[in-house]
Amino acid sequence: MLVLLAGIFVVHIATVIMLFVSTIANVWMVGSSNYGTISTGLWLLCNNTCERLQVSSRDEASLKAVQAFMILSIIFSVIALVMFIVQLFTLEKGKRFYITGAIMLVCWMCILIGVSIYTARFTGRVPMSTNSHHGYCFILAWICFCFSFIISILYLVLRKK
Repeated sequence: MLVLLAGIFVVHIATVIMLFVSTIANVWMVGSSNYGTISTGLWLLCNNTCERLQVSSRDEASLKAVQAFMILSIIFSVIALVMFIVQLFTLEKGKRFYITGAIMLVCWMCILIGVSIYTARFTGRVPMSTNSHHGYCFILAWICFCFSFIISILYLVLRKK
């Protein structure tokens, strides 16, 4: 049981770190141009230097929504980690980690909504570039989506022994 708890804790910490990286780094879409590699993220457009990401007024609300949902997913994931530690020491034997599992499900939904909006609105669109593809931050976000769902289900099923 202790090994299972430690494993879930390690995967949860890894998920939090990957969520931070995928939200902060600017490599959601990568393309090539005459000037080199161009990458875009949620915040900046980077070529040789990084500058604020310019989007059309039609896509601005979508980008703000993606930014908000990714930040919310980080917040809920950290809250779930803290709640897991608190419940680990205060929960009676035989009880389940319902609160932690529910918070992780909210985190999972935030990741799903944020990455789905980005996929629908911004995939394949890197300004002034050709041959664009998804960057590692986009892939990390989908990996975090999978991990947060698995962790939340494990928290809901797991009993303290």
